[in-house]
Amino acid sequence: MKSGMMRFAAPAVMLLLGACATVQPPQSQHLQAAEAEVRDCAQWFQSTDAAVDAAGVRDREASPVSGFPYLRSTRFLAALMPAADTVALRRTWLEQLRQADLQARAAELRNLSAVQTADKNTAMAQRCGALLLGRDMLQPELVSMLAERVSVPDAYSDGLRIVGLYGLTRIPFAGGVAQWHAEARAMFENSRKGVASAHPVERYVPAGIVRYSRAEVSGLLKRADPALGLLSLNADETSRLLATYAPVFEVETTGEFDRPGALRWGEARHPVLDTQKPVVYQRLTYTRYGGQTLVQLVYTMWFGERPVDKSFDILAGGLDGLVWRVTLAPDGEPLVFDTMHPCGCYHMFFPTQRADAKPAPDPDDEWAFIPATLTRVQENEQIRLRIATRSHYLLDVGVQPMAAAARGYEILDEQVLRSLPLPGGGYRSIYGADALVAGTERGERFLFWPMGIPSAGAMRQWGNHATAFLGRRHFDDADLLERRFRLTLH
Repeated sequence: MKSGMMRFAAPAVMLLLGACATVQPPQSQHLQAAEAEVRDCAQWFQSTDAAVDAAGVRDREASPVSGFPYLRSTRFLAALMPAADTVALRRTWLEQLRQADLQARAAELRNLSAVQTADKNTAMAQRCGALLLGRDMLQPELVSMLAERVSVPDAYSDGLRIVGLYGLTRIPFAGGVAQWHAEARAMFENSRKGVASAHPVERYVPAGIVRYSRAEVSGLLKRADPALGLLSLNADETSRLLATYAPVFEVETTGEFDRPGALRWGEARHPVLDTQKPVVYQRLTYTRYGGQTLVQLVYTMWFGERPVDKSFDILAGGLDGLVWRVTLAPDGEPLVFDTMHPCGCYHMFFPTQRADAKPAPDPDDEWAFIPATLTRVQENEQIRLRIATRSHYLLDVGVQPMAAAARGYEILDEQVLRSLPLPGGGYRSIYGADALVAGTERGERFLFWPMGIPSAGAMRQWGNHATAFLGRRHFDDADLLERRFRLTLH
C-alpha cells in the first residue's frame, strides 16, 4: 500500500502540511493508529484527496463526509438515513455511501493526468474503504458522529444573497419569473391548439432496445429492498428499464445547434458536441415519499450551443440541453414528470391524474410551475416532447402510442461524462471542481447573482442544480415531490 500511497505524495505534500491540523476524527485517529494497515490506509486517503484537489479534478456529484474519507453522500442518501434504523439496514445504507465515494474516486483517479495506475488505486480505495468502515462501525460513538455529518451543502450562496440584498432584489426578479411562466403557458397553449411549427422538426426515438411490459417493470420494482427501497439491477435490466420510459424528442431544427449528440473533448478547454449520431444520457435515481422510496429515470439530451438570438443576449452560450425525469409508482405507472435545462433553469412539473398539486406555503417563492397536466400513461404509450429551435425551450408534452419511423437515438450512461478521454491521452471530466462545465458561462450571471446561484445559466453536474431564483429548491431534493404533490401510489 505504501508504494501506491507515495504516487500521490509529491504533488500533495504542501497541502498535507497545511491540512493535518484540520483533519477530523476518526480520520485523525487512523493516521496515528497502532495497526500499520489502518495507518497506511488513512495516509493513502489523505494524500489521494490532496492530490485530487491540487490537480483540480475533484468530482462534485456526491459530498464527502468529514472525517470519513471513504464515504460520500447525496441528498437522497442523507434523507434515507432515518430509515436505516437497524444494524443490517445501517450497513446497507453505509455501503451506498461507500459506493458513492468509490464511483467518484474512480473518476478522480483516472482524471489525475500523472497517474497511470488508476485501476490499481481504485482497488486500493475499495480495500481501504472496507477496512476503515468495518473498524469505525464497531464504535457506537463514531456511528453517532457519522449521522451528524452526513449532509449535502446547499447549492445556494448565502453570501451572494446578503451582498445582493436578496430581500429587495428578489422583487423585480419575481416579475421576471412571472413573465416567463406566462410565456411558457402561452407556448403550451399554442401547441395544444394545434398551431403548427414554423420550422422543420426532427424526431428522435430510442433505438434498438427491447422494452419491458408494465408487469415486468412492476416485478423489477418489487425486488427492491423492502425497508430502504433500493434496487439491485444488472446493466441489461437498467438499460431496458430506462428504454421502456424513454421519451420521443421532436426538435425544431434550423441549424447545427439544434442537433443532439455526444459530448467529447477536443482541443478547446471546454467539451464539444459530436452530432454525428444522436445520443441521450440516462441515469436511475430515487426520491422519498411518505417513508417509501420511489424510482426515478432521468434522460438528458445535449445540444452544441444556445446561439445568440439578438444583439444583447445574456442567455446565449456554449452547450445547452434538456433534462427529463420520470417518477414511477410501485406498479410501474408514471406518477409525475419534471424537467429542467442542465443549468438548473426552467424547472417545470407535469403531473398525471395520480398526482395532485399542493399549495405553495409561501406564494412569493418558486414552488411548482405546472404548465400542463397529463393523462395517465398506458403501457402501449410514451411521452412526446416538443423542443424549440435555438432556445431549446420545452414547447409541449404529450402522450402518444409507441412511435416508429423516426431517427433512433442511442442511450448512454451519464456516468461516462465524469471521465472522458482526451485527444492526446488521459482523461478529464466535463465538470470542473466547481461542478460547472467550462465554456458554458452565460451573461446572465452578471445580473442574477443576487439570487444566490453562482454562475447562473452555466451547465452543472448532477447534485448541484439549484432550480429556483426565489426561495430554495434543488432538482435532487429527496422531498421535492413529497412537499409539492399528493401522490396515489396504489
